[in-house]
Amino acid sequence: MTTLWGYSISETRSIDYDKNDKTFALYLAEKVPSSKLCIGCGSCTATCTAGNLTEFNIRKLQMLVKRGENQEALNNLSKCMLCGKCLLVCPRGVDTRKMILTLIQYLRK
Repeated sequence: MTTLWGYSISETRSIDYDKNDKTFALYLAEKVPSSKLCIGCGSCTATCTAGNLTEFNIRKLQMLVKRGENQEALNNLSKCMLCGKCLLVCPRGVDTRKMILTLIQYLRK
Protein backbone atom coordinates (compact mmCIF):
# COMPACT_ATOMS: atom_id res chain seq x y z
CA MET A 1 0.00 0.00 0.00
CA THR A 2 1.38 3.36 -1.02
CA THR A 3 0.67 6.60 0.83
CA LEU A 4 0.59 9.77 -1.21
CA TRP A 5 -0.46 13.18 0.19
CA GLY A 6 -2.26 11.54 3.07
CA TYR A 7 -4.21 9.13 0.86
CA SER A 8 -3.47 5.45 0.65
CA ILE A 9 -3.47 3.78 -2.72
CA SER A 10 -4.16 0.06 -2.79
CA GLU A 11 -2.01 -2.17 -4.93
CA THR A 12 -3.86 -3.52 -7.93
CA ARG A 13 -4.68 -7.20 -7.93
CA SER A 14 -3.79 -8.45 -11.34
CA ILE A 15 -4.05 -12.04 -12.49
CA ASP A 16 -1.59 -13.40 -15.00
CA TYR A 17 -3.71 -16.04 -16.71
CA ASP A 18 -0.73 -17.31 -18.70
CA LYS A 19 1.18 -18.27 -15.55
CA ASN A 20 -1.76 -19.99 -13.80
CA ASP A 21 -2.19 -23.76 -14.05
CA LYS A 22 -5.42 -24.52 -15.91
CA THR A 23 -5.22 -28.33 -15.76
CA PHE A 24 -7.72 -28.33 -12.90
CA ALA A 25 -10.24 -26.35 -15.01
CA LEU A 26 -9.67 -28.50 -18.10
CA TYR A 27 -10.20 -31.68 -16.09
CA LEU A 28 -13.43 -30.28 -14.65
CA ALA A 29 -14.74 -29.21 -18.08
CA GLU A 30 -14.03 -32.71 -19.43
CA LYS A 31 -15.67 -34.62 -16.57
CA VAL A 32 -18.58 -32.23 -15.92
CA PRO A 33 -19.47 -30.52 -19.22
CA SER A 34 -22.36 -28.64 -17.60
CA SER A 35 -19.82 -26.63 -15.56
CA LYS A 36 -19.14 -24.58 -18.71
CA LEU A 37 -22.76 -23.37 -18.69
CA CYS A 38 -22.34 -21.29 -15.52
CA ILE A 39 -23.27 -17.62 -15.98
CA GLY A 40 -22.22 -16.56 -12.49
CA CYS A 41 -25.73 -15.56 -11.35
CA GLY A 42 -25.05 -16.48 -7.71
CA SER A 43 -28.18 -18.59 -7.12
CA CYS A 44 -26.01 -21.46 -5.89
CA THR A 45 -24.27 -19.24 -3.37
CA ALA A 46 -27.54 -17.69 -2.16
CA THR A 47 -29.03 -21.07 -1.22
CA CYS A 48 -25.86 -22.73 0.03
CA THR A 49 -26.18 -24.19 3.54
CA ALA A 50 -22.41 -24.30 4.01
CA GLY A 51 -22.20 -20.70 2.81
CA ASN A 52 -24.59 -19.63 5.55
CA LEU A 53 -22.50 -21.36 8.22
CA THR A 54 -18.98 -20.74 6.89
CA GLU A 55 -17.22 -18.56 4.35
CA PHE A 56 -17.81 -21.12 1.58
CA ASN A 57 -18.87 -19.60 -1.75
CA ILE A 58 -19.47 -22.00 -4.64
CA ARG A 59 -19.60 -19.17 -7.18
CA LYS A 60 -16.19 -17.96 -6.05
CA LEU A 61 -14.91 -21.55 -6.12
CA GLN A 62 -15.91 -21.93 -9.78
CA MET A 63 -14.32 -18.60 -10.63
CA LEU A 64 -11.06 -19.59 -8.93
CA VAL A 65 -10.95 -22.90 -10.81
CA LYS A 66 -11.58 -21.18 -14.15
CA ARG A 67 -8.83 -18.64 -13.42
CA GLY A 68 -6.37 -21.36 -12.50
CA GLU A 69 -6.01 -20.20 -8.91
CA ASN A 70 -5.97 -23.77 -7.70
CA GLN A 71 -4.51 -23.40 -4.22
CA GLU A 72 -7.18 -20.98 -3.06
CA ALA A 73 -9.86 -23.20 -4.63
CA LEU A 74 -8.50 -26.22 -2.76
CA ASN A 75 -8.64 -24.33 0.53
CA ASN A 76 -12.38 -23.68 0.07
CA LEU A 77 -13.40 -27.04 -1.36
CA SER A 78 -13.53 -28.94 1.93
CA LYS A 79 -16.22 -26.63 3.33
CA CYS A 80 -18.94 -27.95 0.99
CA MET A 81 -21.57 -30.12 2.74
CA LEU A 82 -22.74 -31.75 -0.55
CA CYS A 83 -26.38 -31.02 0.32
CA GLY A 84 -27.33 -30.38 -3.33
CA LYS A 85 -29.39 -27.21 -2.83
CA CYS A 86 -27.21 -25.40 -5.36
CA LEU A 87 -28.07 -28.05 -7.95
CA LEU A 88 -31.79 -27.50 -7.44
CA VAL A 89 -31.73 -23.73 -7.99
CA CYS A 90 -29.28 -23.43 -10.87
CA PRO A 91 -31.10 -21.82 -13.83
CA ARG A 92 -28.58 -23.25 -16.33
CA GLY A 93 -28.63 -26.80 -14.99
CA VAL A 94 -25.01 -26.90 -13.85
CA ASP A 95 -24.44 -30.12 -11.91
CA THR A 96 -22.68 -28.37 -9.06
CA ARG A 97 -22.72 -31.39 -6.77
CA LYS A 98 -20.99 -33.54 -9.39
CA MET A 99 -18.57 -30.66 -9.96
CA ILE A 100 -17.59 -30.63 -6.27
CA LEU A 101 -17.26 -34.42 -6.16
CA THR A 102 -15.13 -34.39 -9.33
CA LEU A 103 -12.81 -31.76 -7.86
CA ILE A 104 -12.46 -33.81 -4.66
CA GLN A 105 -11.71 -36.92 -6.75
CA TYR A 106 -9.10 -34.95 -8.71
CA LEU A 107 -7.37 -34.01 -5.48
CA ARG A 108 -7.11 -37.63 -4.36
CA LYS A 109 -5.05 -38.53 -7.45
